[in-house]
Amino acid sequence: MKNTERILKALANRRRLAIVRYLRDRREASVGEIAEAIRLSFRATSKHLIILLAVDILEKDQRSLQMYYRLSDDRPKLATQIITMV
Repeated sequence: MKNTERILKALANRRRLAIVRYLRDRREASVGEIAEAIRLSFRATSKHLIILLAVDILEKDQRSLQMYYRLSDDRPKLATQIITMV
């Protein structure tokens, strides 16, 4: 039950939902691209991404100096259900 609560809390934020929608449509993007798309600062976007990473909704991949994010293939079933609704 605690894991369900963590997932729901992570997705109960309009900025994080915007990130998830963006990555669902784009498949992968850098922090800067995501920040620009959702019109939020780089720093604030990074904080939201960390929250989504902590509940296994996202995966990250570092290439050179940039970090790229994508929806995790192994994300929790609950997260997948919510993502398809938004």
